[in-house]
Amino acid sequence: MTETTVAKPLLATVLGERQARPPMWIMRQAGRYLPEYRELRTKAKTFLDLCYTPELAIEVTMQPLRRFDLDAAILFSDILVIPDALGQTVRFVTGEGPRLEPITPEGIDRLALDEVVPRLTPVLETLKGVKAALAPDKTLIGFCGSPWTVATYMIGGKGSPDQAAARLFALRELEAFARLMDVLVAASIEYLVAQFRAGADVVQLFESWALNLDEVAFAANVIEPNRRIVEGVRAQIPNAPIIGFPRGAAAMLPAYAAATKVNLIGLDYASPISVADTLPSGLGVQGNLDPLRLVAGGAQMERRAEEIIEGFSNRPHVFNLGHGIVPETPIDHVARLVDLVKGR
Repeated sequence: MTETTVAKPLLATVLGERQARPPMWIMRQAGRYLPEYRELRTKAKTFLDLCYTPELAIEVTMQPLRRFDLDAAILFSDILVIPDALGQTVRFVTGEGPRLEPITPEGIDRLALDEVVPRLTPVLETLKGVKAALAPDKTLIGFCGSPWTVATYMIGGKGSPDQAAARLFALRELEAFARLMDVLVAASIEYLVAQFRAGADVVQLFESWALNLDEVAFAANVIEPNRRIVEGVRAQIPNAPIIGFPRGAAAMLPAYAAATKVNLIGLDYASPISVADTLPSGLGVQGNLDPLRLVAGGAQMERRAEEIIEGFSNRPHVFNLGHGIVPETPIDHVARLVDLVKGR
């Protein structure tokens, strides 16, 4: 165990050390449920402007740590900065979410892979600024969207409940889809390596749309690209600590864990506690309270949080939600959850 991991409980947990009580952070912890975020959001013309203005993005990243005793800050950014940096048109429509110009097979060849890291320099400056502001016991988390998830937006032009456009593209345009995934794997590796060099202690791969793939497509479009990213990052950053969050992986979780060799597996809220028994002994888990239990609060939230803590007590565990916090979440419910997890 190194001095660094002793000083940072969440990083130590990612690296395989069990804690008396799990450290915690909250997916989307910097966001619309905080009034200070909503106020600051008005200072940027667009959402991407907010992501690309280090002064503002640093402030947003730090806001939840000023309110709550969380064990990590996570970079404030978005998974779609990669297609934006590649040259695809990306915009965010208030109340509707992201909108992209759907990519074509011909458009894949025009993606500017060599421009990704230079164009994302403002995001890396945010990481450096957060690192300088962060207390020494807090872990700094970087992230990117995994290739399949990012590809679903690039192909479909927006989020969808079934990712049908991307699934059909992958089945009909085999060569073009393979080229797109190669670009996204390469871009993700270079972006994550740059994040580590800018100060990230650990990174998370967000595979948010893995839930609608059959086992063959899951192996090809989720497991293999994520495996390549982990391998590629560690070729440049030896032993890089990486969390994988394959939302909706269900029975494919053991195969994902074995192939990717991530340090920690994020579990969505639909995963039963017993799913950990299917994973390699000693592999850490992250999660997995239903975000709506946090909205409702009260005894049911407290009971379920304690069940999760007890259920994962035999292995390294980072407490988190099983997906992102939602805007209507009461702040006092978050404060109560943090106190509960911390054993107060």
